[in-house]
Amino acid sequence: MGTNLQSRVRLRPVDLAREHGLSTQAIRNYEEAGILPAARRTPHGYRTYTSLHAGALRTFLALLPGHGHRTATSIMRAVNQGTDEEAFRLIDESHAQLLDDRRTLQAVERALGDLEPTTSPEPGARSGGTFIGPLAGKLGIRPATLRKWEDAGLVRPRRDPRTGYRVYDDADVRDARLAHQLRRGGYLLEQIAPLIAQVRAAGGLEPLEAALSDWHGRLSARGRAMLTGAAELEAYLRERG
Repeated sequence: MGTNLQSRVRLRPVDLAREHGLSTQAIRNYEEAGILPAARRTPHGYRTYTSLHAGALRTFLALLPGHGHRTATSIMRAVNQGTDEEAFRLIDESHAQLLDDRRTLQAVERALGDLEPTTSPEPGARSGGTFIGPLAGKLGIRPATLRKWEDAGLVRPRRDPRTGYRVYDDADVRDARLAHQLRRGGYLLEQIAPLIAQVRAAGGLEPLEAALSDWHGRLSARGRAMLTGAAELEAYLRERG
């Protein structure tokens, strides 16, 4: 570490806590988790922090919105242990996930042309289709997940009259893909069901477009938060030397 901690101004746990509206217990928890460097102790056993600890706390709180609690904690722990390359790897993974989420959003938007509401043919007129196992495998989910989505109204497979097996036609597959993509985007089942229902009911694509607009906004906010976190991390790295 570049500068001796004892040469820095001393801060109490309450000083760090008040600046960010936290409890002193939270500060202690952050130290124990490795988010903050280990504190010095007075002869009476009281913790004393420095401007370096204040910088570590600011950095962690700046990393949270873009990377999430687990990754932000791991980044700070790596930096405080002197393994900066591990911290950079974790940051790279977060950026890769954000890029993947953007590609998922683009995939949903490309599917908009296939979401024009149509009137479903009578059950007897349907032909072909796929069963639950192959569809689940194609989506990379468990069959139980598709059954859960059916209970929530996201997909409506018919039943084969001879075997009783679920059969998913093209519209069902489309709805399952859309549900899967929106779930990856962070939407809850109760948020997805009305979107699919309104599209089916010939209400237009406006509900889905509003959801995609919100998704765009959240991804942009994550990207900006990552930039803010990177700036704070750079400042912290310079301070610790």
